[in-house]
Amino acid sequence: MRARVIYNPTSGKELLKKNLPDILTILERAGYEASAFATTPDPKSAEHEAKRAALAGFDLIVAAGGDGTINQVVNGIAPLEKRPKMAVIPGGTTNDYARALKIPRDDVLAAARIIAKNQTVKMDIGQAGAQYFINIGAGGYLTELTYEVPSHLKSIFGYLAYLVKGAEMLPHVKPIDMKLIYDDGEYVGKASMFFLGLTNSIGGFETIAPDARLDDGRFSLIIVKTANLVEILRLIVKLLNGGKHIDDPNIIYVKTSELYAEATEENVQMMINLDGEYGGDAPMTFKNLPQHIETFVNLDQISEEAVIGNEFKEASSAFVREMEHLTQEDLDGDGEISK
Repeated sequence: MRARVIYNPTSGKELLKKNLPDILTILERAGYEASAFATTPDPKSAEHEAKRAALAGFDLIVAAGGDGTINQVVNGIAPLEKRPKMAVIPGGTTNDYARALKIPRDDVLAAARIIAKNQTVKMDIGQAGAQYFINIGAGGYLTELTYEVPSHLKSIFGYLAYLVKGAEMLPHVKPIDMKLIYDDGEYVGKASMFFLGLTNSIGGFETIAPDARLDDGRFSLIIVKTANLVEILRLIVKLLNGGKHIDDPNIIYVKTSELYAEATEENVQMMINLDGEYGGDAPMTFKNLPQHIETFVNLDQISEEAVIGNEFKEASSAFVREMEHLTQEDLDGDGEISK
Protein backbone atom coordinates (compact mmCIF):
# COMPACT_ATOMS: atom_id res chain seq x y z
CA MET A 1 0.00 0.00 0.00
CA ARG A 2 1.14 3.54 -0.76
CA ALA A 3 0.50 6.72 1.22
CA ARG A 4 1.09 10.31 0.13
CA VAL A 5 1.45 12.98 2.83
CA ILE A 6 0.38 16.39 1.52
CA TYR A 7 1.59 18.90 4.09
CA ASN A 8 1.69 22.64 4.52
CA PRO A 9 5.33 23.41 5.42
CA THR A 10 4.41 26.70 7.14
CA SER A 11 1.49 25.37 9.17
CA GLY A 12 1.58 25.08 12.95
CA LYS A 13 4.93 26.84 13.49
CA GLU A 14 6.47 24.46 10.94
CA LEU A 15 5.90 21.50 13.28
CA LEU A 16 4.76 19.34 10.38
CA LYS A 17 7.93 20.07 8.44
CA LYS A 18 10.13 19.40 11.47
CA ASN A 19 8.40 16.10 12.30
CA LEU A 20 7.95 14.84 8.74
CA PRO A 21 10.63 12.07 8.95
CA ASP A 22 8.96 10.65 12.05
CA ILE A 23 5.51 10.88 10.44
CA LEU A 24 6.75 8.91 7.44
CA THR A 25 8.30 6.32 9.76
CA ILE A 26 4.96 5.86 11.55
CA LEU A 27 3.23 5.31 8.21
CA GLU A 28 5.90 2.83 7.11
CA ARG A 29 5.42 0.84 10.31
CA ALA A 30 1.68 0.86 9.66
CA GLY A 31 2.32 -0.92 6.36
CA TYR A 32 2.48 1.94 3.89
CA GLU A 33 5.18 2.89 1.41
CA ALA A 34 5.13 6.56 2.35
CA SER A 35 6.20 9.74 0.58
CA ALA A 36 5.48 13.45 1.00
CA PHE A 37 4.60 16.58 -0.94
CA ALA A 38 5.06 20.12 0.41
CA THR A 39 2.37 22.54 -0.74
CA THR A 40 3.38 25.67 -2.62
CA PRO A 41 1.88 29.21 -2.74
CA ASP A 42 -0.37 28.03 -5.59
CA PRO A 43 -3.86 28.35 -4.01
CA LYS A 44 -4.80 24.89 -5.32
CA SER A 45 -1.49 23.18 -4.71
CA ALA A 46 -2.87 20.56 -2.29
CA GLU A 47 -5.94 19.96 -4.46
CA HIS A 48 -3.89 19.30 -7.59
CA GLU A 49 -1.49 16.97 -5.79
CA ALA A 50 -4.34 15.04 -4.14
CA LYS A 51 -5.97 14.45 -7.50
CA ARG A 52 -2.66 13.45 -9.08
CA ALA A 53 -1.84 11.01 -6.28
CA ALA A 54 -5.31 9.49 -6.39
CA LEU A 55 -5.13 8.95 -10.15
CA ALA A 56 -1.64 7.45 -9.68
CA GLY A 57 -3.17 4.77 -7.48
CA PHE A 58 -2.16 5.84 -3.97
CA ASP A 59 -4.22 4.05 -1.33
CA LEU A 60 -4.10 6.81 1.27
CA ILE A 61 -3.85 10.60 1.14
CA VAL A 62 -2.80 12.24 4.40
CA ALA A 63 -3.86 15.88 4.65
CA ALA A 64 -1.39 17.53 7.05
CA GLY A 65 -2.17 21.15 7.86
CA GLY A 66 -5.13 23.33 8.75
CA ASP A 67 -8.75 23.00 7.67
CA GLY A 68 -7.88 24.79 4.42
CA THR A 69 -5.39 22.08 3.45
CA ILE A 70 -7.92 19.38 4.30
CA ASN A 71 -10.57 21.15 2.22
CA GLN A 72 -8.21 21.25 -0.76
CA VAL A 73 -7.40 17.55 -0.48
CA VAL A 74 -11.12 16.74 -0.36
CA ASN A 75 -11.71 18.88 -3.46
CA GLY A 76 -8.96 16.95 -5.22
CA ILE A 77 -10.38 13.49 -4.59
CA ALA A 78 -14.14 14.01 -4.13
CA PRO A 79 -15.03 14.20 -7.87
CA LEU A 80 -13.19 10.96 -8.68
CA GLU A 81 -14.99 7.66 -9.17
CA LYS A 82 -12.27 5.76 -7.31
CA ARG A 83 -11.24 7.65 -4.19
CA PRO A 84 -8.37 6.76 -1.83
CA LYS A 85 -8.79 6.75 1.92
CA MET A 86 -7.99 9.98 3.71
CA ALA A 87 -6.31 10.80 7.02
CA VAL A 88 -5.78 14.08 8.85
CA ILE A 89 -2.78 15.40 10.77
CA PRO A 90 -3.84 18.81 12.12
CA GLY A 91 -1.47 21.74 12.04
CA GLY A 92 -3.67 24.82 11.74
CA THR A 93 -5.53 27.13 14.11
CA THR A 94 -8.95 25.77 15.12
CA ASN A 95 -8.61 22.36 13.42
CA ASP A 96 -12.35 21.81 13.44
CA TYR A 97 -12.27 18.64 11.39
CA ALA A 98 -9.65 16.98 13.58
CA ARG A 99 -11.61 18.01 16.66
CA ALA A 100 -14.73 16.30 15.30
CA LEU A 101 -12.76 13.13 14.50
CA LYS A 102 -11.16 13.14 17.99
CA ILE A 103 -7.69 13.34 16.47
CA PRO A 104 -5.00 14.90 18.72
CA ARG A 105 -4.54 18.56 17.75
CA ASP A 106 -1.44 19.43 19.75
CA ASP A 107 0.79 16.47 18.87
CA VAL A 108 1.38 15.72 15.19
CA LEU A 109 3.00 12.34 15.91
CA ALA A 110 0.07 11.24 18.09
CA ALA A 111 -2.22 12.27 15.23
CA ALA A 112 -0.19 10.18 12.78
CA ARG A 113 -0.44 7.17 15.09
CA ILE A 114 -4.24 7.25 14.73
CA ILE A 115 -3.68 5.86 11.23
CA ALA A 116 -1.95 2.83 12.71
CA LYS A 117 -5.11 2.04 14.71
CA ASN A 118 -6.84 1.38 11.36
CA GLN A 119 -10.21 2.79 12.45
CA THR A 120 -12.20 4.49 9.69
CA VAL A 121 -15.59 6.06 9.04
CA LYS A 122 -17.09 6.68 5.62
CA MET A 123 -17.61 10.41 6.03
CA ASP A 124 -20.29 12.59 4.50
CA ILE A 125 -19.08 15.66 2.63
CA GLY A 126 -20.91 18.60 1.10
CA GLN A 127 -21.09 19.82 -2.48
CA ALA A 128 -21.90 23.43 -3.37
CA GLY A 129 -21.98 23.97 -7.10
CA ALA A 130 -18.68 22.61 -8.40
CA GLN A 131 -16.95 22.87 -5.00
CA TYR A 132 -16.83 20.50 -2.04
CA PHE A 133 -16.65 21.17 1.68
CA ILE A 134 -16.00 19.07 4.77
CA ASN A 135 -17.49 21.04 7.63
CA ILE A 136 -19.59 24.13 6.89
CA GLY A 137 -21.54 25.85 4.16
CA ALA A 138 -23.14 29.16 5.11
CA GLY A 139 -24.41 32.53 3.93
CA GLY A 140 -25.54 35.85 5.40
CA TYR A 141 -23.92 38.78 7.18
CA LEU A 142 -23.09 36.83 10.34
CA THR A 143 -20.90 34.43 8.37
CA GLU A 144 -18.71 37.28 7.12
CA LEU A 145 -16.98 37.35 10.49
CA THR A 146 -14.82 34.45 9.26
CA TYR A 147 -13.30 36.69 6.60
CA GLU A 148 -12.78 39.57 9.02
CA VAL A 149 -10.59 37.84 11.61
CA PRO A 150 -6.93 38.57 10.69
CA SER A 151 -4.85 35.44 10.18
CA HIS A 152 -2.34 36.43 12.88
CA LEU A 153 -5.16 36.70 15.44
CA LYS A 154 -6.45 33.27 14.44
CA SER A 155 -2.99 31.84 15.00
CA ILE A 156 -2.54 33.44 18.42
CA PHE A 157 -6.01 33.34 19.93
CA GLY A 158 -7.88 30.66 17.95
CA TYR A 159 -11.63 30.65 18.66
CA LEU A 160 -11.29 33.58 21.08
CA ALA A 161 -10.40 35.75 18.07
CA TYR A 162 -13.77 34.85 16.54
CA LEU A 163 -15.57 35.88 19.73
CA VAL A 164 -13.79 39.22 19.93
CA LYS A 165 -14.24 40.05 16.26
CA GLY A 166 -17.82 38.86 16.38
CA ALA A 167 -18.55 41.27 19.23
CA GLU A 168 -17.17 44.12 17.10
CA MET A 169 -19.28 43.18 14.09
CA LEU A 170 -22.60 42.42 15.76
CA PRO A 171 -23.88 46.04 15.82
CA HIS A 172 -23.51 46.12 12.02
CA VAL A 173 -25.30 42.84 11.30
CA LYS A 174 -28.48 43.24 9.30
CA PRO A 175 -30.87 40.67 7.86
CA ILE A 176 -31.14 39.62 4.23
CA ASP A 177 -34.37 38.58 2.52
CA MET A 178 -33.73 34.91 1.71
CA LYS A 179 -35.44 31.95 0.17
CA LEU A 180 -34.21 28.66 1.61
CA ILE A 181 -35.66 25.36 0.38
CA TYR A 182 -34.76 22.20 2.31
CA ASP A 183 -36.01 18.60 2.51
CA ASP A 184 -39.11 19.15 4.62
CA GLY A 185 -39.99 22.73 3.90
CA GLU A 186 -38.84 26.21 3.04
CA TYR A 187 -38.16 29.52 4.72
CA VAL A 188 -38.91 32.79 2.96
CA GLY A 189 -38.12 35.91 4.92
CA LYS A 190 -35.41 37.88 6.64
CA ALA A 191 -32.45 36.11 8.24
CA SER A 192 -29.00 37.18 9.35
CA MET A 193 -27.51 33.82 8.32
CA PHE A 194 -28.09 30.24 7.35
CA PHE A 195 -25.64 27.55 8.24
CA LEU A 196 -25.10 23.94 7.14
CA GLY A 197 -22.93 21.76 9.39
CA LEU A 198 -21.44 18.34 8.68
CA THR A 199 -19.86 17.84 12.12
CA ASN A 200 -20.41 19.23 15.60
CA SER A 201 -17.16 21.25 15.58
CA ILE A 202 -17.27 24.69 14.00
CA GLY A 203 -14.92 27.59 14.68
CA GLY A 204 -13.62 25.89 17.81
CA PHE A 205 -17.12 25.38 19.22
CA GLU A 206 -18.65 21.94 19.72
CA THR A 207 -22.19 23.05 20.47
CA ILE A 208 -23.38 24.82 17.31
CA ALA A 209 -24.79 21.58 15.85
CA PRO A 210 -24.72 19.40 18.99
CA ASP A 211 -26.36 16.30 17.51
CA ALA A 212 -24.55 16.26 14.15
CA ARG A 213 -23.64 12.82 12.82
CA LEU A 214 -20.68 12.15 10.55
CA ASP A 215 -22.24 9.65 8.18
CA ASP A 216 -26.05 9.93 8.14
CA GLY A 217 -26.33 11.76 4.81
CA ARG A 218 -27.84 14.90 6.34
CA PHE A 219 -26.68 18.41 7.16
CA SER A 220 -27.60 20.22 10.34
CA LEU A 221 -29.33 23.36 9.02
CA ILE A 222 -29.52 26.42 11.25
CA ILE A 223 -31.37 29.57 10.18
CA VAL A 224 -30.92 32.66 12.37
CA LYS A 225 -33.99 34.80 11.78
CA THR A 226 -33.08 37.77 13.96
CA ALA A 227 -30.54 40.53 13.47
CA ASN A 228 -31.35 42.28 16.75
CA LEU A 229 -28.12 42.77 18.70
CA VAL A 230 -29.44 41.70 22.11
CA GLU A 231 -31.28 38.69 20.66
CA ILE A 232 -28.13 37.53 18.84
CA LEU A 233 -26.09 37.95 22.02
CA ARG A 234 -28.64 35.84 23.88
CA LEU A 235 -28.33 33.17 21.19
CA ILE A 236 -24.54 33.19 21.58
CA VAL A 237 -24.88 32.78 25.35
CA LYS A 238 -27.26 29.84 24.82
CA LEU A 239 -24.79 28.35 22.33
CA LEU A 240 -21.98 28.60 24.87
CA ASN A 241 -24.24 27.07 27.51
CA GLY A 242 -24.56 23.60 26.06
CA GLY A 243 -26.12 24.23 22.65
CA LYS A 244 -29.48 25.50 23.99
CA HIS A 245 -29.75 27.96 21.08
CA ILE A 246 -31.39 25.31 18.88
CA ASP A 247 -34.62 25.59 20.90
CA ASP A 248 -34.85 29.37 20.63
CA PRO A 249 -37.79 30.81 18.60
CA ASN A 250 -35.33 32.92 16.58
CA ILE A 251 -33.74 29.73 15.29
CA ILE A 252 -34.87 27.13 12.76
CA TYR A 253 -32.93 23.91 13.32
CA VAL A 254 -33.62 20.96 11.01
CA LYS A 255 -31.85 18.11 9.25
CA THR A 256 -31.70 18.07 5.46
CA SER A 257 -29.85 16.33 2.64
CA GLU A 258 -30.10 19.35 0.29
CA LEU A 259 -30.54 23.10 0.44
CA TYR A 260 -31.28 25.73 -2.18
CA ALA A 261 -30.39 29.25 -1.06
CA GLU A 262 -30.92 32.62 -2.73
CA ALA A 263 -31.16 36.25 -1.76
CA THR A 264 -34.52 37.63 -2.84
CA GLU A 265 -33.62 41.32 -2.50
CA GLU A 266 -32.52 43.16 -5.63
CA ASN A 267 -28.86 44.19 -5.79
CA VAL A 268 -28.00 42.30 -2.60
CA GLN A 269 -24.97 40.02 -2.66
CA MET A 270 -25.10 36.96 -0.41
CA MET A 271 -21.61 35.52 -0.21
CA ILE A 272 -21.29 31.79 0.43
CA ASN A 273 -18.81 30.55 3.03
CA LEU A 274 -17.34 27.07 2.50
CA ASP A 275 -15.12 25.79 5.31
CA GLY A 276 -14.30 29.34 6.34
CA GLU A 277 -13.42 30.63 2.87
CA TYR A 278 -15.34 32.55 0.21
CA GLY A 279 -17.07 30.03 -2.05
CA GLY A 280 -19.00 32.21 -4.51
CA ASP A 281 -22.38 33.94 -4.34
CA ALA A 282 -25.96 32.75 -4.00
CA PRO A 283 -28.06 31.38 -5.56
CA MET A 284 -26.42 28.11 -4.60
CA THR A 285 -27.53 24.49 -4.24
CA PHE A 286 -25.92 22.40 -1.51
CA LYS A 287 -25.98 18.60 -1.56
CA ASN A 288 -24.86 16.10 1.06
CA LEU A 289 -22.78 13.29 -0.47
CA PRO A 290 -23.31 10.47 2.04
CA GLN A 291 -20.39 8.31 3.15
CA HIS A 292 -18.29 9.69 0.32
CA ILE A 293 -14.73 9.51 1.65
CA GLU A 294 -13.44 6.81 3.99
CA THR A 295 -11.45 8.63 6.65
CA PHE A 296 -9.24 7.53 9.54
CA VAL A 297 -10.72 8.58 12.88
CA ASN A 298 -10.15 7.96 16.57
CA LEU A 299 -13.17 5.67 16.79
CA ASP A 300 -12.56 4.75 20.43
CA GLN A 301 -13.50 8.30 21.42
CA ILE A 302 -15.69 9.58 18.63
CA SER A 303 -19.03 8.68 20.21
CA GLU A 304 -18.20 10.33 23.52
CA GLU A 305 -19.69 13.70 24.39
CA ALA A 306 -17.36 16.51 23.39
CA VAL A 307 -15.33 17.92 26.28
CA ILE A 308 -15.10 21.69 26.66
CA GLY A 309 -11.87 22.66 28.39
CA ASN A 310 -11.32 25.31 31.05
CA GLU A 311 -9.83 27.76 28.56
CA PHE A 312 -13.04 27.66 26.52
CA LYS A 313 -15.21 28.14 29.62
CA GLU A 314 -13.13 31.08 30.83
CA ALA A 315 -13.22 32.80 27.42
CA SER A 316 -16.96 32.20 27.14
CA SER A 317 -17.61 33.66 30.61
CA ALA A 318 -15.49 36.70 29.80
CA PHE A 319 -17.44 37.25 26.58
CA VAL A 320 -20.78 37.10 28.43
CA ARG A 321 -19.59 39.53 31.11
CA GLU A 322 -18.30 42.02 28.56
CA MET A 323 -21.49 41.90 26.47
CA GLU A 324 -23.71 42.36 29.52
CA HIS A 325 -21.63 45.34 30.58
CA LEU A 326 -21.91 46.93 27.12
CA THR A 327 -25.63 46.28 26.59
CA GLN A 328 -26.80 46.49 30.23
CA GLU A 329 -28.89 43.39 29.51
CA ASP A 330 -29.10 40.13 31.48
CA LEU A 331 -28.04 37.84 28.64
CA ASP A 332 -27.48 34.60 30.53
CA GLY A 333 -30.65 34.74 32.62
CA ASP A 334 -28.91 34.66 36.02
CA GLY A 335 -30.76 37.75 37.28
CA GLU A 336 -27.66 39.95 37.28
CA ILE A 337 -25.91 42.26 34.84
CA SER A 338 -22.13 41.98 34.93
CA LYS A 339 -20.26 45.15 35.82
